[in-house]
Amino acid sequence: MRAAKQAGASFGVSPGATDRLLDACEETGLPLLPGAATASEVMTLLEKGYTAQKFFPAEASGGRSALRSFGGPLPLVQFCPTGGITPEKATHYLELGNVMCVGGSWIAPTSLLRSRNWAEIETRAHHASQLGQASC
Repeated sequence: MRAAKQAGASFGVSPGATDRLLDACEETGLPLLPGAATASEVMTLLEKGYTAQKFFPAEASGGRSALRSFGGPLPLVQFCPTGGITPEKATHYLELGNVMCVGGSWIAPTSLLRSRNWAEIETRAHHASQLGQASC
């Protein structure tokens, strides 16, 4: 986390959360979007003050149904689902009240990164930023 902060990172994102990782973020003052996939993981992070969490791997962990289920007993938590998300699925996730944003590798897949096709990545990022606008 120190190296990330020294490199200019203003926050971190992780697929999960360990005590060591959370301690490192606290020590460096680097905000973190920690990952959780189960109700127990979500509750543990909530006890530590994390009201914004990454839901990963979203599709493999129950998708929209799981997030909808978390909403009732855990209304304070907002999620960023990632893992198996497509632009079409993203729109459906964004309809949920406890989803603040979504992430997906469709925006910058390895093939576009390798070919340095920044224009296509920019186009995809712009399109992704517009998802869910009509329902907000």
